Amino acid sequence: MTALRGRWAQGLEPRFFCWVVKDRFAISERPGGFARSHRKVRRQEELIWLAQKDFTRVISLLNSPHNLRAYEDAGIACEQVPLGRHDELGERLPLIYESIARRLDVPCEKILVHHEEFGERLFGVVGGYLLYAGLVSEGPHAILLAERLTGRELGSVGREIVAITVEEGISRPPRSGAEG
Repeated sequence: MTALRGRWAQGLEPRFFCWVVKDRFAISERPGGFARSHRKVRRQEELIWLAQKDFTRVISLLNSPHNLRAYEDAGIACEQVPLGRHDELGERLPLIYESIARRLDVPCEKILVHHEEFGERLFGVVGGYLLYAGLVSEGPHAILLAERLTGRELGSVGREIVAITVEEGISRPPRSGAEG
């Protein structure tokens, strides 16, 4: 990474950064921006910020390996768990939810999950994860909470991800040794 000077060396909070579970699990747009608006310098500033805030891992939901090398170069572990195409959601969502849960099971892990942009697909994953983890028990509650967390209305794409989570019965299996 190129050394930055002045206030830029302090890093820059990722665009549309928002906590799902305070100080443990956050979401944002892809560090550096998405598609044609992606800037390497901005990505570097955002990765500095994540490292300074003690993030231990980035989970990318992108179908492509964009940024993975940059995360490693910044000293932040990364994992790619592609969200995939619409027709793959039923098989992809459990893998994504399991990855997030596995990381949150480790008390010292602090994760950022991102998709290309801060939008519907990412919001739907948040709502679905809330159901998966048992933090809410019904789809409408997951949608409402995802909307409150992101400050955005969940549209049809995000609502469909929540609906698939409900319809497919995607929920966290009981942990072995857990008292019930």
